[in-house]
Amino acid sequence: MAHELKIPSVGESITSATIAEWHKGDGQYVRAGEEVLTIETDKVSQSLEAQVSGKLTHIAAEGDEVDIGAIVATIDESAEAPPEAAGDPKPATTASAAPAAAKTVTVQRDSRATSVATNIAADKGIDLATVKGSGPRGKITKEDVLSAGGGQAAEKRFTRKKMTPLRRKIADHLVNAQQNAAILTTFNECDMSSIMATRKRVQDEFVEKHGVKLGFMSFFLKAVVEGLQEVPSINGRIEGDEIIQNQFYDIGVAVGTEKGLVVPVIRDVDKKSFAEIEQDIIDYATKAREGKIQLADLLGGVFTVTNGGIYGSLLSTPIINPPQSGILGMHTIQQRPVAVDGEVVIRPMMYLALSYDHRIVDGKEAVTFLVKVKECLEEPEAMMMGLV
Repeated sequence: MAHELKIPSVGESITSATIAEWHKGDGQYVRAGEEVLTIETDKVSQSLEAQVSGKLTHIAAEGDEVDIGAIVATIDESAEAPPEAAGDPKPATTASAAPAAAKTVTVQRDSRATSVATNIAADKGIDLATVKGSGPRGKITKEDVLSAGGGQAAEKRFTRKKMTPLRRKIADHLVNAQQNAAILTTFNECDMSSIMATRKRVQDEFVEKHGVKLGFMSFFLKAVVEGLQEVPSINGRIEGDEIIQNQFYDIGVAVGTEKGLVVPVIRDVDKKSFAEIEQDIIDYATKAREGKIQLADLLGGVFTVTNGGIYGSLLSTPIINPPQSGILGMHTIQQRPVAVDGEVVIRPMMYLALSYDHRIVDGKEAVTFLVKVKECLEEPEAMMMGLV
């Protein structure tokens, strides 16, 4: 009996997915629970596991875009497990069996290459060690092997590959944001001395009590909530000819992954402690690295915070994440001379950038919001006690 492996539903608005990578080759025996393939949609990546044990037969190839519910493989449950899969020891080689063994060709799965690339390389006699990968993290793709000749990596002036559904969605989302909103950016700068001193003073005790480190992001998310409560219009959105005013504080945190930008949402930031926020951020970062971010993790945010500073960005003009009306850009902390009480001193400074939809947020409101965020960050202990 053949078990059908189908593309599962991953969200109401998602109608198709792309076969990103087969982890098990065509004709290979798989065990129930083993990871078989990874699919990508325009929002998330997801790994699919074998529900039964048996011989795997591919129906769709890597790179194919298939509908939700489509059958992409079958698993023949009647297939007999090979000795290695069954856990049996390999039979001893005898003199009579030696000639037959000599004719057997074994394709060694190379973790640096996709399954298809490995099979093509074996067919063409190409040494994968000589092929340079153009995929994520240097992964060797089918195109890389096809471009290689005589076992040597071919010299190419350019490569061509289809955009992933996630990358296409990001591209469309950013273009639509600029076309449909009146985006304006206002700037300020923040002296990070107090936050850095506070973190240093309480870090050991914080880790001992909560099991997580106290980072910068929890301060910024709390400061954003203070700003949104001060200027409610930024915590709203335009829907047709109406303004929807949000009464909750679910804040998105932009996370860069190898496959593109995702924005998981920290729920009810106003009600959570610093430790709970830090734990949520760690959990999302882990899920993003493992490609396990779910659609539900990305929906419903009212505002976004993005940190280009981790990549060294000194200043930027972030693009809002529709239908939200604002996004705060954090940047690298830089030692700079500033005037304090009539004297020039060196302080760790960060530029802040607020991009906002000018259709719903006036310039005065945007500046008020950013000043409030700056005040909270420069007086973190007062913010923590609700005194700012």
